[in-house]
Amino acid sequence: MSLRQQLTDILPSLLPGNPADSIKGTELIRLTRLQLTGNYSDASLRYHFSIMSCDPASPIAKVEKGQGYYRRSALLPALSGAQELFALTQGRLDDLTNADPDMVDGAMLRMRKFRAVVTRYFEINGRFPFAFRQTFAKDSPLSNLWKYPELVLVDWETGGSPDEEMSLDETMLAFKQRLGIAPFRLDAARLRIQPTLQTYREDFFQTLAVSMWAQGGELIYAAPIEDEALADSLRRLSATFGVGVTSFGLTADALDDLPRPANILNAHPRETEAIMAKLDINRIAAPRSRAQLDWAALSTMRNESEEAEKLVLWLTRCIDGRKAEAYKDE
Repeated sequence: MSLRQQLTDILPSLLPGNPADSIKGTELIRLTRLQLTGNYSDASLRYHFSIMSCDPASPIAKVEKGQGYYRRSALLPALSGAQELFALTQGRLDDLTNADPDMVDGAMLRMRKFRAVVTRYFEINGRFPFAFRQTFAKDSPLSNLWKYPELVLVDWETGGSPDEEMSLDETMLAFKQRLGIAPFRLDAARLRIQPTLQTYREDFFQTLAVSMWAQGGELIYAAPIEDEALADSLRRLSATFGVGVTSFGLTADALDDLPRPANILNAHPRETEAIMAKLDINRIAAPRSRAQLDWAALSTMRNESEEAEKLVLWLTRCIDGRKAEAYKDE
């Protein structure tokens, strides 16, 4: 096995997820040698760390100012990322093909930042997010964009925050189980950056499609919805089909000013508070809740998606343990 492949396998477990806790190259070399097969010089390892940190597909990233390394946050899923870039060109393939690589990289970074902001926002507001990523991998069918949400938002009956241990109300839990009622509410969310009159219908009906199995659907935009005609059109669709629409009020410049995704997800309380202060949440339309999940559709999803199975197993563990906990990929 090549040195690069060995490092790709070894480094994720050694690197901290928070850039603030980055590990120096000397210490990383020491820890890497404990698992490495082969006799490689320090210079060779440093060279590979440096080269790999410039590759967005590798697990190692270098802090912007300093000499430390940390674990790169997950890449934007290929399908959803491609759809965002396609939307930026108003559906013109030539524009996307001839796009400036720096523009593409900047747009992708904004998308990753927005996903990190949305995840953190719901975590601190008592909702438990579960992200679908594998279903949007490069080799996944395009139809997955109409089958799976980017996030599932879980609301437990007791409220609380995933930053804290939250015990479920055992009496209500047992009561609902006897009645065959789920002790949680699941909303399926689609995340998009820029709302436009040319693309909002696809955004909306895609959200509707991926949320039909859940108890509600949420279309969440980063940018403010300032066009009155666009806002009215979204409200009319919501009134008919029940999908909620929200803007986080983050312009492209505001997204550019935010820390990198890993910093957002691992920010300390004061840093998180400062990031949340930049949001201008605007609820364009509230979602209409359905009383029950579509269990048959959820069962089909489990058979087709490993991540849907992980979602069900996570919810089951929370119920069995009588405690609502944030999802951790194993």
